[in-house]
Amino acid sequence: MKVVIIGSGPAGIVAAEAMRAADPRVELEMVTQEPHPPYSPPAMADHFLTGRSEPLFWKGRDVCERLDIAYRSPARVVAIDPAGREVNLHDGARLSYDALLVASGSRLHAPIEGAELPGVHDFKSLVAAEAIMGRVRRREATTALIVGAGFIGMEIALLLADLGVRVTIVERLPWVMPRMLDAETAEIAGRALVARGIDLRLDAEAMGFVELEGVAAGVRLANGEVLTADLYVAATGVKPNLAFLDGSDVAKDWGITVDDHLRTSVPGVWAAGDVVEAPDRATGKAFVHAIFPNAVDQGRVVAANMLGGDIVYPGAESMNSLKHLGLPIMAVGAMEGPDELRWRDGDVLRKVFLDDGRIVGFRFAGEISGGGLLRSFLLRGEDVRRFGRRLVLPGFGMSEVVLPAMSL
Repeated sequence: MKVVIIGSGPAGIVAAEAMRAADPRVELEMVTQEPHPPYSPPAMADHFLTGRSEPLFWKGRDVCERLDIAYRSPARVVAIDPAGREVNLHDGARLSYDALLVASGSRLHAPIEGAELPGVHDFKSLVAAEAIMGRVRRREATTALIVGAGFIGMEIALLLADLGVRVTIVERLPWVMPRMLDAETAEIAGRALVARGIDLRLDAEAMGFVELEGVAAGVRLANGEVLTADLYVAATGVKPNLAFLDGSDVAKDWGITVDDHLRTSVPGVWAAGDVVEAPDRATGKAFVHAIFPNAVDQGRVVAANMLGGDIVYPGAESMNSLKHLGLPIMAVGAMEGPDELRWRDGDVLRKVFLDDGRIVGFRFAGEISGGGLLRSFLLRGEDVRRFGRRLVLPGFGMSEVVLPAMSL
């Protein structure tokens, strides 16, 4: 059996690793535009801060050699031919397959004028991040302007600030990380950002990048103001890499539509990672959950099923935490619910959202103890009414569960 994997991100390499462990005879071929060995995107910021490469190349630089994977890098897929079971590459090569895994990840989505100009950077790949770091290290950039205060924008801002760059962030909405945090939690995060010396401009919509002599030379805001810096970064969101599926019968919306075994609408074609629209385990709504843990989980499930297994994928999680802010923040599941428990003391905020006694999400800032336990309650759909307000009190943890049970 020959398996072709499009993409070398977490979903792709975890799937390859699992398939190799399950069947030493399976033929594996991986195609990626990345010129690097498979790496862990969440480890990029720490890599540039510390210089340590081990966490970045989390499976080892020699992972493809060890797993006997034919690694085509850099190479770009231009189309797939499900009828002929072939993958077509930019150089005219055609790769045959018995089973195909689409794990091509995501790219910058910047629907603003001038985002394609030279001098506009992003942080969506190691190559892109290296371009930013190269300018900082050569002292070509002592100031930076980031468009977008989502998770990636915040991560870049904190990294650059730690490296001594003066950073400005512009965000069109009234609070930071709007897809991750509610307004109250985001207010605390925003203050922590400002305390780090970052200039945060909210309710400031970027209309486009200003061009001068063919390169980006500023950002024009909706109020007419033009902001300038040495370095411009677009962090306005991501979009699945799916252009090569145009013309195929693989069903897709924003991401690829899959069943509960991660099969696509086309026989022999599977999908995992940032390209997949999967149901949220808290809400049941299907959307793209582009985070590392989901990609890893999907890689394991799809590997087993591609080799004939029968594993149901339980759904994806909406979960994130922000490092380097100087203030612990944990966001899991939905940002609202029919019922809410809350506790606040200054910049320590703990909010739990419930529906019929079951947790559908929570937001913790400043004090995140018990977060792992609450996440397990959410995933199991456990009724937590017996805990009452203790759920949101600082220090809530396993003792709240174990000690009462031991006393019975």
